[in-house]
Amino acid sequence: MAVIPQRESLEPPTRLARTLGALRAAGHVQRDVKDEMRANLLAALRSGRDPWPGIIGFGDTVLPQLERALLAGHDVVLLGERGQGKTRLLRTLVELLDEWTPVIDGAELAEHPYQPITPGSIRRATELGDDLPVAWRHRSLRYTEKLATPDTSVGDLIGDVDPVKVAQGRTLGDPETIHFGLVPRAHRGIVAINELPDLAERIQVSLLNVMEERDIQIRGYTLRLPLDVLLVASANPEDYTNRGRIITPLKDRFGAEIRTHYPRDMAAEVTLVAQEADLGGIGAEVGEPLLEVLARFSRHLRASTAIDQRSGVSARFAVAGAETVAAAALRRAALTGEDHAVARPVDLEAVPAVLRGKLEFESGYDQPSAEREEQGEVLTHLLRRAVADTARARLRGLDLTPLVAAVSGGHQVATGERVPAREVLAALPELPVLHEVATRLGAAPDGPPGPIAAAVELALESLYLTRKLGKNAEDGRIVYGSRQ
Repeated sequence: MAVIPQRESLEPPTRLARTLGALRAAGHVQRDVKDEMRANLLAALRSGRDPWPGIIGFGDTVLPQLERALLAGHDVVLLGERGQGKTRLLRTLVELLDEWTPVIDGAELAEHPYQPITPGSIRRATELGDDLPVAWRHRSLRYTEKLATPDTSVGDLIGDVDPVKVAQGRTLGDPETIHFGLVPRAHRGIVAINELPDLAERIQVSLLNVMEERDIQIRGYTLRLPLDVLLVASANPEDYTNRGRIITPLKDRFGAEIRTHYPRDMAAEVTLVAQEADLGGIGAEVGEPLLEVLARFSRHLRASTAIDQRSGVSARFAVAGAETVAAAALRRAALTGEDHAVARPVDLEAVPAVLRGKLEFESGYDQPSAEREEQGEVLTHLLRRAVADTARARLRGLDLTPLVAAVSGGHQVATGERVPAREVLAALPELPVLHEVATRLGAAPDGPPGPIAAAVELALESLYLTRKLGKNAEDGRIVYGSRQ
């Protein structure tokens, strides 16, 4: 997401021109928004700078297509299931604009001093000449975003007659009676419309002239405004064909239609969860192995026949899962009196119940009678698969026989929300294999007990899932021991 600077950082440098005459004397060259973005994108590519900070998993697929569309000067629509980062990607476009751009000071629209387009600004430019005042607009203010909703009106997007101005004596045919909508106010910037198919078809029609002829029509008369905007939009493919649709003439006016997708490899999925989850704000440490479990859980859900794949499994699912695990660890630390909250596999148990509502189940799994049992069984099974797969990948080739022998021989290990990390570790004898387990799962063997206990728990859970150890739940405690 493009970060909007704080208000104090939006003060333009004092060296910038403040009048039209000074702007001309400084040699400023006017560029339209698409030329501006094209030049800045090419500069970034040539210098090796990443034009898409924070965008993960699209490097070889979506981003090359988007870059070609921008270089061609095309308006763009992104198609993809929920939670694929469409809005985040659209918001990064603002970084391709010039940091500061000149506008006519006091004008209703962001008009360039060289090219006033509204009657009021044209009149001022004629009267003042080189003394026309110039202000500077930061690029963060040149991005306008609108969530398409069924109640959005033409007036919201394009504009309407302002009854107050009419009451002041102006006639309906006077262009200065218009109250401009969102699109004209984004002049010389980017307009992003999220969930475009949710716009009523008659409202979509109002965008046709904006995208092709670059004029607007309000209440029966046409106001010729050479609008300079890049129009981008997002849509869910399912909505595209069922709940709503993008009308054919509007689809035809988008120069590029780009499909997004969920991360295609595990590393990208884990990186995305780590980047987006607000773990620092919660105040608990969630190690990479548990983030990998949650990423694998999401990927298993996306492949499950029990889940409605037309709706998709949002990347926000794993992000919310990581935050839920962090919250469970924080609560457990408060109950056990530990100073530092570190998530352990036992905290994963909170995920299915909390996040069930973020999923859409297929027919047969979404009935009230089945909700508690079938849905819960599906989620629990897939979460256990994710744990087993993560442990298998990270502990591959490591002989855990000494750990199995110790636990089966009487060193039972208890865990739970009231069991501190030191107690988990104290239940086991000194075993060299535990040092390797800790190292492979991202914990220092001689470090604090929290991360080591998390590593040991993951190893124990994997041994239970592969039927080498037994596990019993009693009085809120989970005890690993020998198989009965």
